[in-house]
Amino acid sequence: MKNKRLLKYFLGSIGDILIALLLTYATLFLSKKFMDYLYREHENRIIAYLWELWRNVKYKILKDPNTIIIGLLIFFMFYLLVTYRKAKSFVSIINETELMANGDLDRIIHVNSNSNINSLAENINNISKQFKNLTIQERNAQKTKNDLITNVSHDLRTPLTSIMGYLEIIDTDKYKDEVELRYYTNIAYEKSKSLNLLINDLFELTKMQNNTINIEKTDINLVELLGQVVAYFEYQFKSADMRSRTNFSNDKLIINADGGKLVRAFENLLSNAIKYGQDGYYVDVVTKREGKMAVVQVVNYGQSIPAVHLPYIFDRMYRTDQSRNSKIAGSGLGLAITKNIIELHEGTIAAYSDDEKTIFEVRLPVKPSIITPYLKE
Repeated sequence: MKNKRLLKYFLGSIGDILIALLLTYATLFLSKKFMDYLYREHENRIIAYLWELWRNVKYKILKDPNTIIIGLLIFFMFYLLVTYRKAKSFVSIINETELMANGDLDRIIHVNSNSNINSLAENINNISKQFKNLTIQERNAQKTKNDLITNVSHDLRTPLTSIMGYLEIIDTDKYKDEVELRYYTNIAYEKSKSLNLLINDLFELTKMQNNTINIEKTDINLVELLGQVVAYFEYQFKSADMRSRTNFSNDKLIINADGGKLVRAFENLLSNAIKYGQDGYYVDVVTKREGKMAVVQVVNYGQSIPAVHLPYIFDRMYRTDQSRNSKIAGSGLGLAITKNIIELHEGTIAAYSDDEKTIFEVRLPVKPSIITPYLKE
């Protein structure tokens, strides 16, 4: 690539020189004809002197120092004229880059040229665009970090305040009897479990996003794994007065994955469906195969997710209840952890919601050795 650009630049420069030489020769030729005409038609010492000088320029340009200087001046005049457009474009680029350097990253350099200057302008535009994107990403990352600190502080302080309050009542013997003592103790214990859940989820998510978590992959039958997870959740469904329904495909969806991590991911999705789908009674778990991907859908028929929130529900600590006073328990990190687990397995997760139902769809790659017979059918 560099050699091609160097060759292109060299040929362009040679072309500019040849054009300047051609224009110089044409000027000398035409001016000699003009001086010949004046010399024949007018007898004048000045014209005679100019005619002799121009004759020497044309025929003795390499022998007389005066004629060499005149020839070079004519040549450089035309060379500057030929390269003026490039020079103008170059100066324009310098002016535009000065504005960019002062913070105007929305500015775009426009150069109407087929030369390397056009490539230079395009490269500067690309650098400016990438720098602008990095600046935006940095601002978003800073905002996300600040929001995370604020939200974590709030979610840590809330149960901790309750724990300290009830323990203070116990410590100062302000309870009526042993029944009330056990009641306060139980509340403090439940709040401490919520606090422990938040700390563990935050720690696990941080490890995932820093790529410091270990993944131990084995061949897993995804349908069987989901069947076990759903069976494990039957008590939670019954306690929430809900019912699970499964629609598993007949295909063996064999994937290479960390079973424990995937169980955690699908448990988070089922817990989320129970929390937010109680109004719809049913939770459906569907599996199918599409090409080289195993597709799992967890569907609930409760409250829908507003479209404005859908792009952000997998962010850390993000809740559709922005006041953070929701009565629904949880660390607010479940979906973020689920997304990271799925992405660690080279899969994707997406959410779709309307007035009828909300679907969380997971796509994971199926082992190639299992796909091949299926594709030949």
